Amino acid sequence: MTQKLFIYSDGGARGNPGPAAIAFLALNQRGEIIKADSRFIGERTNNQAEYEALLLALNFAHQARAQEVICYLDSELVVKQLNGEYSVKNRELQQLWRKVSELKAGFQSIRFVNVPRSNTYISRADALVNRSLDAETK
Repeated sequence: MTQKLFIYSDGGARGNPGPAAIAFLALNQRGEIIKADSRFIGERTNNQAEYEALLLALNFAHQARAQEVICYLDSELVVKQLNGEYSVKNRELQQLWRKVSELKAGFQSIRFVNVPRSNTYISRADALVNRSLDAETK
């Protein structure tokens, strides 16, 4: 059983919308990467990909039975929407926001933190996103 997870998620689209991929890294309390995952998701906008990457990560956190989750994203928009600072006007993003909200209820504690793109783990997630995109779009 994993008490606390640190999630670093990233999504990207080449074109907006365009071919998109998502990735995340999950770290335990000792700072060890216990899961890294990425996948191609088809045509999406960049913001949709950011949400879908987070959803993939949160589903993993549920499977890992995490009780506390801290989610790090480089998308200021998504973090501010999830923290209630910005409203979600786009219909597709509203649906993804709702899915995240439903998953949030399964954790004792969850936080969303905006970090710079230069963050080591976000950079690694971004590299996974690009690897998935390169594999699909060649």
